[in-house]
Amino acid sequence: MVATAQDVITYEFDGSFEDGTFALENAIIDRGLVIDYVSHVGEMLARTGADVGSDVEIFNNADIYLFCSAAVSRRVMEADPMNIVHCPYSIFVADMGDGVVFGHRAYPDGPMQEVEAMLDAIIIEAREQ
Repeated sequence: MVATAQDVITYEFDGSFEDGTFALENAIIDRGLVIDYVSHVGEMLARTGADVGSDVEIFNNADIYLFCSAAVSRRVMEADPMNIVHCPYSIFVADMGDGVVFGHRAYPDGPMQEVEAMLDAIIIEAREQ
C-alpha cells in the first residue's frame, strides 16, 4: 500500500494510464465481475474546466470503474442492509502527471472490510499484470 489519505487508499502503478486501465479491466473481469460503468472523470474535468472558470489541469487522465459482486454484496448487506450505501464498488485509475495510481475508498470496520480486501486484491492483481 502506497498511501492512505483521509478515506482513500492508493497504490502506485508502474506503467502508462492505458496499461493501467487495461490491467484493471482484466483483473475485474477475471474475477467473474461485470463492469457496470466507466466514468471518464478526467475527460469531463478537462472538457468543462473553462465552463466553470478554471484552467487548472487536475489529472492527465482519470477513469473510475464501477462494479459489484453479488456474493460479497449479499454477505455485507445481510450483515447490515444499510451497507447498500456502498454499492456499487469503485476503483479509480488516475494519471497524476508524475505517475499513475490506482485507488479506492476506505471502508468502515466490520463486514465492509471484506469489500476493501476484494478491492485491494483486484488492484494488486492489476499491478502485477
